[in-house]
Parts: sequence; C-alpha cells; structure tokens
Amino acid sequence: MVEATAIQLPLVLLLLAALLVVPAGAAPAIDGVPVFPGDHIWNARVDTLPVDPNSALYVSTIGAARTVHADFGSGLWDGGPIGIPFVTVPGTQPKVPVTFEYADESDPGPYPIPPDAPIEWGSDHHILVLDRDHRLLYEVYAAEKQADGSWRAGSGAVFDLASYALRPDGYTSADAAGLPILPGLVRYDEVAAGEIAHAIRFTAPQTRRNYVWPARHYASSLTAARYPPMGERFRLRADFDVSSFSPEVRVVLRALKEYGMILADNGSSWYLSGAPDPRWNNDRLAELGRVPGSAFEAVDVSSLMADPDSGRVRPGVMAVPDGTGLPTDTNADGLYDDVNGNGRCDFADVVLYFNEMSWIAANEPAAAFDLNANGRIDFADVVWLFDHL
Repeated sequence: MVEATAIQLPLVLLLLAALLVVPAGAAPAIDGVPVFPGDHIWNARVDTLPVDPNSALYVSTIGAARTVHADFGSGLWDGGPIGIPFVTVPGTQPKVPVTFEYADESDPGPYPIPPDAPIEWGSDHHILVLDRDHRLLYEVYAAEKQADGSWRAGSGAVFDLASYALRPDGYTSADAAGLPILPGLVRYDEVAAGEIAHAIRFTAPQTRRNYVWPARHYASSLTAARYPPMGERFRLRADFDVSSFSPEVRVVLRALKEYGMILADNGSSWYLSGAPDPRWNNDRLAELGRVPGSAFEAVDVSSLMADPDSGRVRPGVMAVPDGTGLPTDTNADGLYDDVNGNGRCDFADVVLYFNEMSWIAANEPAAAFDLNANGRIDFADVVWLFDHL
C-alpha cells in the first residue's frame, strides 16, 4: 500500500501542475508594467534580516508612542484628494518642457505630462507619470503649470523601471531621499488583491545629515546618531498581533512585516504614503492608528547590497513565505532542498516549493533552487525534490 501511494503522489502533483498557471515574476506591476525587477531592493523582503544596532534610538526619535497614519484615502481633505496620485500614459504621449529650480540635480525635460495630470494636493505638488510602453517613470516635485502648457518644478527625475540604476550619488529626485515615489505607494488594487509585495514609503519629522543605501540624498543639518538617515528601512515586529484588524489593513501590516518601509522624506511620524482612490474605506484605514511606533524596528539591509550604485540585491537565500526559517542545503551539494527551513528535507518542502514556485523564481538565487539543473525554476524541480526524498 505504501508503494502504491508513492507511485500516485507524483501523478497528483502533475495534475495540480496542469491546473496551475505560474506568473512570470513576482515584481509588483501597475497597468501591466513591472515596477522594477523582482530582485530590486524595493521588492526585497526584509523579515529575516538583522536589526539595526541603532534601532531603539531611531524609534525613540521618530516617536515610540506616536502611531501609524495612512496618508492616503478616499474623498477630500482640506479641499483635495488624500494621497499622492499618479497617471499612466502610452509611449506616444506628447512631451512638454519642464524647467527646474534645482536643475543641476534634475533630469532635464521634456516630460510626457498630460494637460490634466493629477497633482498631489498640499505643499509638495508631486506629479508622477508612468510611460507604460517604455517602462519609464517621470516624477516632479513642486509642479506648477504655465500658461503655455509647460511646467515649472523644484526638481525632477526619470527612472527606468527595467533597470537597477540609482540616482547619481548625492542627487535628489522628486523626493528628499533621491528615491522614486511610485514604487513605495500603497495602492488600492494591490490591497484588494491581498498582497503588497514591496516596501512602503514613509516619513519622519527629523532625519540625519546622512543617507544609506538605496537612498542618494539627505535633507537635514542634524548629525546626532539618534536621528535616522534617509533610506533607513524599518519593519513591523514579527510578534505584533494583527488578528484584530480588518482584512485590508492586515494586508498593509503583513507587508510592513515582510517588506517593511523606507524613510524617504521629512514629515509627520510614521506617515505611510499611498495613492488616493474612491474605493478606500477611511474608517478602516484609521485602524492603523492602533499601531504604535514601538511596534517597529530598524533593519540592517547592508547584507543585500551588491553594488552601492545599484538597486539589485545580492544573490542570497531568503526565507520562503510560509516557511519556518531560512532554507538550508542538507547535504552540502549546493542545492537548497530544505525549502521550509525546518532543518530537514521532507514532503513539506515539496508542498512549499510547489505552492511558492513563482515566488522562488522571482526572489531566490536560481542556482540554489534549480534542483534539476535545467536552467530555470519550474515544476520539474518539484518532481526532482519529491524523487530525492
């Protein structure tokens, strides 16, 4: 009977594989456009990384007793939409001239800004434009439309979303940290789909005259060690109980545990950035106010940096979602057969590999998980793992 079951299990897996459509990659997408590659630092999980030695200082400075706030929502506040809007355009969108106050650190125009482009309400007046066909992101700060259809702005930057390139060292962008804004926004569609697979942009009142990878710019004269630098990554502690929150808020909180948030600008304590959308339920977003700053910890991401001028993370094994720890190589052959990290290779690893195949393909080093050596992560690796139990 045992022998018959062993024969049938691969057949069951093959039937499941016939029904499973594995996505090409796990990078978040907007209008079908991947927002940076899956192994970009914006899209990297940080839930298994070490705590920054200055974590307690940073949390205290930002405010351990202050609470999280969703700086986005539905409807209007003070006469304007709540959040940072964006627009997507085709590659044929006409470009218009843009002049910058900080021209020496801005990417020169023209930019494909539509005449009716949404502008962030309030003081920053950001405009974010995604060229769908060329995978180019155009962002400007302090935008003012001129009578002739051109624009004046404080600063601006263009990001190739198919690239890992960062801003030149020391350069700003449309954001104080020299980072793009759109990749860090919480969007309704991804929350409704049940997963935010990227870091979230956030602000703090006081930052240091310094920046850490992947940030490229600072916006402060403060030098004391208690002030967090631009680009500092934080995450919600793993032991913070999210069970009492509404489902959509749990999606945000899970992302804060897994992908964390990146300090990108000076502003109010623990303010999360997102895009306005009429479908947001503001009462439920207000639940985030139950999360205190003391529930966060700063993360040391230095182990992920392969090149200080690139957003690509260093190839390395990461904890697979729903696993119990870091995967291990149980027989020192270079293949990580203990997929769930429980210290042994067993059928639970086969199940986890099958369930998380697309995530493994997008996030793990291929050489460590291409078990059958065919050059890719696919169902054949699941079969190989089963056959070698």
